[in-house]
Amino acid sequence: MRELTLAMALLGLASCAPAVPDSAAGVGFGDYESYQQSREAELQARTIAPPAQVSSETLPGESGAPLSAMATLPPGAETTQAGPAAGDPDSAEALAADTQAALMAGLNSGETPLEASPSNPAPEAVNALGISAENDFAAVDAQRSIAEDREFIQENRQKYEQVAPEALPERTAARPNLAAYALETTHAPGTPLYTRLGLNAEARYTRNCAKYPSPDMAQADFLAKGGPQRDRLGLDPDGDGFACTWDPAPFRKAAGGGN
Repeated sequence: MRELTLAMALLGLASCAPAVPDSAAGVGFGDYESYQQSREAELQARTIAPPAQVSSETLPGESGAPLSAMATLPPGAETTQAGPAAGDPDSAEALAADTQAALMAGLNSGETPLEASPSNPAPEAVNALGISAENDFAAVDAQRSIAEDREFIQENRQKYEQVAPEALPERTAARPNLAAYALETTHAPGTPLYTRLGLNAEARYTRNCAKYPSPDMAQADFLAKGGPQRDRLGLDPDGDGFACTWDPAPFRKAAGGGN
């Protein structure tokens, strides 16, 4: 009796326990093989809709006749066949080709567009003035023969004139050369080298130097009238050979010498 009661209690507990799911079963299917079959059937059912919907609209052309433009619907959308049957000259395919040709003619002025490709030959370089073909033997040969080219070379040689070099003309000493005089001397200004005699030498020096716009002009006139040995105008009272504060230092520096 005790064993029967225990057996009935175990059966009651077993009926109350939740069912353990099968780990090998697929989601929504009994097994993986059923899932594969369902997937293949779904893929076979899917088809790409053909471009069958055609809308007619008038495009500008020479005759003004309406042209049909074909629009492709996305996959899975409903399509309706409109227009003549395939193979007819007025079919959707033929009208679409005519539409593309008309659009290309309007966008490109009737000229065939250039297809860019590395295999295409480079266009010929031509400018408004043309390119010299003197180095192209075929082009020159088409213009003149070898005999004519020889005559052309001879004519150019006869026109060629070689001028023999000549000696530079000597400088005419209309005015003393201050740069040459500055480089011939080496003493500093204020060094007495020449004897000067006369009364009121300082006043005469101030009065006569004021007549020249610059010391350079005073020095040039001083050298032209007997200087530096003689000072007729009283421009060099200290006897250094430089009149009216003229300084030979800039010329000596320009020549690379000292003061």
